[in-house]
Amino acid sequence: FVCVVVALFVVSCDFVCMRVAMTTAMAARQVVVDPFCFRQFDASSGKSPSIAMPIADFEERVNGLFDASALKDGYAPFCKHLFLENFVGVSPNVLEITEANEHLLRSGYSARTDYELPVLTRWFPKESVVAPRPAKYLDLILYSRDQIRKENASRGQEDDETAPWGIVSIKAQDEPFELPMAPITVM
Repeated sequence: FVCVVVALFVVSCDFVCMRVAMTTAMAARQVVVDPFCFRQFDASSGKSPSIAMPIADFEERVNGLFDASALKDGYAPFCKHLFLENFVGVSPNVLEITEANEHLLRSGYSARTDYELPVLTRWFPKESVVAPRPAKYLDLILYSRDQIRKENASRGQEDDETAPWGIVSIKAQDEPFELPMAPITVM
């Protein structure tokens, strides 16, 4: 009888310790990938860069590197940038327009989502150009949880996430500072 009680106590302690560890890990999660950014993890979406890593693994890596003091101000008080070394090996989605490649340039109207207005954009078809080398940095564009909730509410969507920051976009670039926004972002 004593052995059974001791065994149950050990199992209960293991469960409690595991539960505390899981709760601590969840509480420490400062950043999550917002659903708006999921398309960057889907190669068929055409969104560049396409991250070839499961979202949960990406979040775990980002949270392991997260340092609130490293956040840089964005275009609005609710927007921050987190610059990290490019640990996923993606290439920048920009290419210099030269006389040698300008004939490959395409233009058209596009929207990032069904609820945004299309804007005029230009691009090089992937199959027409050589992919540049991997970028040095990832610019993780973060929105505050409060802002994400406001934007979701305006579309009738709920948000029960608790992480204080949501990654709304990932840019691969060679500079550790904010680059000018694409026109579609300014809208």
